[in-house]
Amino acid sequence: MASQSRKGGVSLPDRRNPKSGGGGAASIISRISQSEIVSRGRQAACDGAYVAKKLLKSTGKAAWIAGTTFLVLVVPLIIEMDREQQLNDLELQQATLLGAPPK
Repeated sequence: MASQSRKGGVSLPDRRNPKSGGGGAASIISRISQSEIVSRGRQAACDGAYVAKKLLKSTGKAAWIAGTTFLVLVVPLIIEMDREQQLNDLELQQATLLGAPPK
């Protein structure tokens, strides 16, 4: 059966069992990935992501509150102040046309 040709042209070597004595690199990687430093780093990264998510959520809520408050309270005030200024300008223009001294 070994004389049969395979498609692809390249045959890969058989994989070794990482638990057996022949897999030195795999056992080093598994020991490193299971070490306490790596697990603490992973936990710190998860905690940082959790805090960042909460911070973004609360910042978004604060921005929503500030934006809607501005639209409800400040924009009408600005519009009313502009109307008042236009009315004062119109009264001043009429007074100068009629010849009355400005106030």
